[in-house]
Amino acid sequence: MRKLLSLRHWRHVFVRIFRLLAAREVRLLDKLLYVVPVILYWVMPDLLPFLPIDDIAFTMIVAEWYTRYMERKYAGRIRQ
Repeated sequence: MRKLLSLRHWRHVFVRIFRLLAAREVRLLDKLLYVVPVILYWVMPDLLPFLPIDDIAFTMIVAEWYTRYMERKYAGRIRQ
């Protein structure tokens, strides 16, 4: 729980997100797997009225999941 409240942790997560989105080794479809849901949630949050999560919280939750998933999928193929 302490890690989720740490600004250092979230800065690291968003640096990793930027690297994944900028990496040529990551397929466009995999990049859209993060970008599309986040943009849709920011633009149209009223479509999900039963999901009481703030836009920033949603982005952070998806970012955490996305970085773990993509780093496992592309392990050793992405330059740091």
